[in-house]
Amino acid sequence: MVDVLLGLQWGDEGKGKIVDYFAPQYDIIARFQGGPNAGHTLYVNGEKIVLHQIPSGIFHENTINLIGNGVVLDAVTLKKEYDKVSAFGVDGRKNLFIAERTHLILPTHRALDKASEISKGNDKIGSTLKGIGPAYMDKTGRNGLRVGDLLDKNFTTQYIKLRLKHQRMLDSFGFNEDISAWEEEFFEAIEFMRTLKIVNGEYFVNEKIREGKKVLAEGAQGSMLDVDFGTFPFVTSSSTISAGVCTGLGIAPQKIKEVIGVTKAYCTRVGSGPFPTELHDETGERLRKTGNEFGATTGRPRRCGWIDLVALDFACMVNGVTQLVMTKSDVLDAFENLSVCTSYKIDGKEAKQVPYQICKVPIEPQYQSFEGWMTDITKITDHKDLPATMKQYIEFINNYLGVKVSYISNGPGRDQIIKA
Repeated sequence: MVDVLLGLQWGDEGKGKIVDYFAPQYDIIARFQGGPNAGHTLYVNGEKIVLHQIPSGIFHENTINLIGNGVVLDAVTLKKEYDKVSAFGVDGRKNLFIAERTHLILPTHRALDKASEISKGNDKIGSTLKGIGPAYMDKTGRNGLRVGDLLDKNFTTQYIKLRLKHQRMLDSFGFNEDISAWEEEFFEAIEFMRTLKIVNGEYFVNEKIREGKKVLAEGAQGSMLDVDFGTFPFVTSSSTISAGVCTGLGIAPQKIKEVIGVTKAYCTRVGSGPFPTELHDETGERLRKTGNEFGATTGRPRRCGWIDLVALDFACMVNGVTQLVMTKSDVLDAFENLSVCTSYKIDGKEAKQVPYQICKVPIEPQYQSFEGWMTDITKITDHKDLPATMKQYIEFINNYLGVKVSYISNGPGRDQIIKA
């Protein structure tokens, strides 16, 4: 049996904490897409740690953590992250596994990412410059190197061949930065990776499923950044929706049971791209400061706005969401009035569908107002004790989406989750 947990907005929904919360109920946590542009923030023994590549179940001793083939893997980031996790007394060599078919991010992928973004000028997409896009391009272009290739004695020869191809592309961009230090770091990290458990991922996970083990597939980024269904071209380079679980881990659709969607009580976005409910006023700045809305990976300030139910309904539809988790609800504690986007006005007409090319149509969000709860909810542990106005806010969202908010996160701590 496989359950899926993924983000329903533009990423940064707080998925790391939620995976960490659910992890004890599962035997395996498996990342199925994305790369080190994902930052999942956890608090372990009161200390903050951000995971970029390692699945968020790593701090649970008896939980297997699998990096699936749909991920693009940066060996350098993985090694640094492994060292951080080890400092907490976690033995990653015991419960961290990597699928052979997982593609590698090379130093030249990072250089290509940077060169491409610079060349776009004002039209840049807001890449994290981690080499994600170029690595996925090599994957679909059938040029990439995979984790299984590390075990081949000709790995260095394969690397040089691909590096030469990348160098010609970099020359065409006029990019001439020295990346020799990146390469030195890369090959040190490659030696480290060879000491980890590299497995045939699809056989590995399906064998566990046949044994009756429970798997939680962990998504990165958010549904509105999906390469097909997101706000193209301001998207990531992978399939961030539940369909990506099948190709990203090698499991069949009928194995998937629950699809747990994570949404903030409001909305944020990092980088460029359309954001219909973005607030450019004091309220937006207040959301940013109260919610500490700065990128876990980049540190960039996040754009903030009210919750967008049109986009959220779209995300629930394409994912087949069966239950919702609402995070950062406590950020709204001190807001006297709240707004919820219930439709878009496009060319004078009301619409409840996300348009094909959201970047090219003028969208005027239509709001419904709610009274804020003006109560500190961070110490509440039982749903019945939540303020009545907060229950009304959530009930409206439940009815609009036709999917229930089953869990409410009311603070960053592991134990600050209320079951509805």
